Amino acid sequence: MSDSDRATLQWLRTGDEAFASMLKAVQDARRSIELETYIYAPGPFSNQLRDSLVLAAHRGVQVRLLIDAWGSQDLDPAYWEPFQDAGGHFRWFNRGALAGLTFRDHRKLLLCDGRVAFTGGFNIAPEYEGDGVKRGWRDVGLRVEGPLVESLGEGFEAMWEASLLRHPRFMRWRRSLTRRFPQSHRHEVLWGFPGRGTHPFKQALLEDLDQAQDVRLMSAYFLPTLRIRRALWRVLRRGGRVRLLVPGISDVPMSQSATMFLYDKLLRSGVELFEYQPQILHGKLILIDNVVYAGSSNLDTRSLNINYEVMLRMTDRRLVEEARSLFDGALLHSRRVQLKTWRRERPWYRRWHQAWSYLFLSRIDLYFAKKMWRRSG
Repeated sequence: MSDSDRATLQWLRTGDEAFASMLKAVQDARRSIELETYIYAPGPFSNQLRDSLVLAAHRGVQVRLLIDAWGSQDLDPAYWEPFQDAGGHFRWFNRGALAGLTFRDHRKLLLCDGRVAFTGGFNIAPEYEGDGVKRGWRDVGLRVEGPLVESLGEGFEAMWEASLLRHPRFMRWRRSLTRRFPQSHRHEVLWGFPGRGTHPFKQALLEDLDQAQDVRLMSAYFLPTLRIRRALWRVLRRGGRVRLLVPGISDVPMSQSATMFLYDKLLRSGVELFEYQPQILHGKLILIDNVVYAGSSNLDTRSLNINYEVMLRMTDRRLVEEARSLFDGALLHSRRVQLKTWRRERPWYRRWHQAWSYLFLSRIDLYFAKKMWRRSG
């Protein structure tokens, strides 16, 4: 691969870095802007971005926004009136439907002029502003140019059209997202969907874990499927190494408690477990030998089985090395969890709460989602 091809992807290590790059791309856009996000909340950057989108619409740029109605349920609809008055196009994903309690568009995408795209874990909200250490949540994103932008654009188009459908028809619409879009030689877009059928991200992840020796996982919400957990056990049994970085503090206490229910098994199996300390960890980064994944998907029941997600799989050597440096840098701000210490820190009432949280998020939430799938069929 040429140097120019390798330079088409760039890591965005902080909210400040990601938001500055996104804002410039919006301000430079001349033909089209597409924004898809789970959460959009008012704040210094959010308001500045909205104003830039209004200006873009005024100068004749076609601007479309697709925002998840559940994730952004606290956003005043009047917030977008200046944007719509300027000619911008706005849609809620799955608004006003019972399915909105279950099926969510958790993807984060920004595309400008079909030339540059942004994806990762960053929502458009004030808590992401900062460096992830002294201020703001710790997250990871990517700035993308080249063949993958077309693939990401096709994914946005499918979701934009499907957002007008009732969810049963929406489920069938997902077939359009499983088509093979143009990819780069060393990079690939992997979509995640609710329901039965092909799940490109999970399939690729399990294939990469099958022969893995070195696994590093950064996960904001860690509650993987049994198949993924067994794949991690096999890495350890054949002499490999698994390092897991999860939040020390979380914005979703129930999710953190459910993850803690797994700590004992993880530590006993040989997983090296770390908790990020300075800020809330929201990153989604997976390193498996010489492969790296990043995007919107957590390694939990909801992202792996229920939500709409997008991940990038990359094998470019430079990107992998930079991802290792990013992961190792986060470990410097983390506390390692030891088995003996952890067992002493778990009084009976915490064990009970962790077991209940695990049951609810891994079984009950998924049970109701499956009932929705059957209705969709």
